[in-house]
Amino acid sequence: MTEVTNHLFDTIDRQNSHESAHTRRKLVATTGAALGSMGLLGLTANSAFGQVKTAEENSVETIAAVAATAEVLATIVNTVGPEKLGNKLDAVTTRNIRAAAQQEKNHYELLTSEAVGGKAVTTTIHVPDEVFASPQNLLTTLVVGDQVFINAYLLATTVFARQGTLSGSKFARYTAEIMAVEAVHRALALQSLGKLGNDRAYAKFTLREDVAGLPTTGQGGFFKIMEAVAVLESAGFGFGKAGSKPGQMFDYDEVQQRTPRDPDVNTISIN
Repeated sequence: MTEVTNHLFDTIDRQNSHESAHTRRKLVATTGAALGSMGLLGLTANSAFGQVKTAEENSVETIAAVAATAEVLATIVNTVGPEKLGNKLDAVTTRNIRAAAQQEKNHYELLTSEAVGGKAVTTTIHVPDEVFASPQNLLTTLVVGDQVFINAYLLATTVFARQGTLSGSKFARYTAEIMAVEAVHRALALQSLGKLGNDRAYAKFTLREDVAGLPTTGQGGFFKIMEAVAVLESAGFGFGKAGSKPGQMFDYDEVQQRTPRDPDVNTISIN
């Protein structure tokens, strides 16, 4: 059996611990037969769900650290972008990006709160100069970056949901709620680029990028949370150090002091 099916059957056994051993074995056998008849045992082994591992490479601590660090980057880029580009951005796009900065800051604060316990690897980010060179560069960066975040939060949702505990399902809902907002950010950036914003029936996890003209066009997603860092580093970002492209270091503690607040942003605390 795969890690996924092992986990599924262990969860069934645990959640029915009040039943006799004979009854638990029957439940596991019945579940296995049902999944097999629907072809789902093979699906869990070979699908994206089956390829997500919940060992050290996707530990809760690592996911929380990467997510918090990514939100540091997003807060900086969405705050500084409109400052650098000024009236080169139209008013609607400017407002959307500035609102996104507020939301990314909120995500960071949740992830590093006592409720979650995440800790960013660094709060100093090297941002390539090219990101702020033009509206198209900034918006393209946001589309790519938000897709990385979507992939990462879907991965996190899978890992947390698999725990089969109240705490795991709570964290899975947190990451699902954040992922939904990242998907909105991506859609708005695409729309400002003149492309179809609501271009997907489902948020993309590990399938290849179909949007034309992006640095990641044709590339697949990832199953390991540290691969999110690799994608961002390949774009020239640096985490606590210089990146691979000319750029500038920004410190979250300094930037977040001027991160804007839009009065129409609502649902500012987790449900």
